[in-house]
Amino acid sequence: MPRYRLTNARLPCYKSQNDQSPQDLWIEDGKIVAIVPSIQEFIDPPPIKLDLDGDWLSLGGMDLQINGALGLAFPDVTIDSGEKIIEINQFLWTQGIDAYCPTIVTAAISQIQTALAGFAKFKSQYNLQPNQATIAGIHLEGPFLNPAKRGAHPKEHILPLTIDNLKRVLDDYASLVKIITLAPEMEAETGAIEYLTSLGINVSLGHSLATAAQANHAFTSGATMVTHAFNAMPSLHHRTPGLLGSAIINPNVSCGFIADGQHITPLMIDILLRASDYDRGLFLVSDALSPLGLPDGHYPWDSRTIEVTHGTARLPDGTLSGTTLSLLVGVQNLMKWGLCNLEQAIAMATITPRIAIHADFNINTAQGRLLRWSQHQPGTWQQIIL
Repeated sequence: MPRYRLTNARLPCYKSQNDQSPQDLWIEDGKIVAIVPSIQEFIDPPPIKLDLDGDWLSLGGMDLQINGALGLAFPDVTIDSGEKIIEINQFLWTQGIDAYCPTIVTAAISQIQTALAGFAKFKSQYNLQPNQATIAGIHLEGPFLNPAKRGAHPKEHILPLTIDNLKRVLDDYASLVKIITLAPEMEAETGAIEYLTSLGINVSLGHSLATAAQANHAFTSGATMVTHAFNAMPSLHHRTPGLLGSAIINPNVSCGFIADGQHITPLMIDILLRASDYDRGLFLVSDALSPLGLPDGHYPWDSRTIEVTHGTARLPDGTLSGTTLSLLVGVQNLMKWGLCNLEQAIAMATITPRIAIHADFNINTAQGRLLRWSQHQPGTWQQIIL
């Protein structure tokens, strides 16, 4: 049985775990079996395989909002998309992503269910391979949005938020859905959020004009997330704090945000980070579209076309529709802009997304791979295969 150790590693911490002293990870048969202080002496310790020289070591990234890659938009998935999903999973793994939530944006109910059926078939027929990212569950971004804040979502497919409509959309695939983004003020009857949480679905507020009172009611009802903070919602205002103001001060709510420099300016990200206590209340998302992994250019997007320029995608009328930048570019940008320390930036791509959906975020549960982050070139990473 292979036995060795990685020494002098620093591990991103969360909440009360503030020990940044170097640690040794003891590996047996490709699994972490112990994490001990590097200075501690043991009788017959495993041989050192790699000295990390104080670099950070983390799980791979988890992207909770990604709309497609390599030319496939996730709403277009069918039962025949298995090989393409494998290709995407392999690509995302090369981008440092270990897990993700394929995001299905607002579309006709029939199309949503076709995509859900395609992912259900994939999960039932394909086994995880060592060089692939895993699907953590589906993120439905819509169709229960506020038409006035729909952004690039097609208005004709937006639905009132009712339990009957939720049942129509989810059909037999509720167990596959991990997150649903909705506008709470569009609730046409009480109990919709409670119904979703009873199914184990994480409710995220977004594409919304909710007041602070409406947002607070949604949080009390079980909503625990906000979708791409600042985007598709009113900005912070000193007399009408709205959804975002209520979310920032709620310790039980996590806000996703896009750090591409286009969706939010670095100055506003700085304000968001300070107000939300950095990795205590925020997580990075890519919001990447189907041209992720492809060069800039014009690409089909539902019945429309998007133009990708320097990694930013827009509709012909100029509406911002997403990016083609991968999740960990956000970590690099946060460091480039000097908005937080490296530990916090790493945590917002690897730890807090997992916490937001109640997934295991302990490094000793890693599935055979980790990311090493250079302390000398912040934001630079490389994969380590256990």
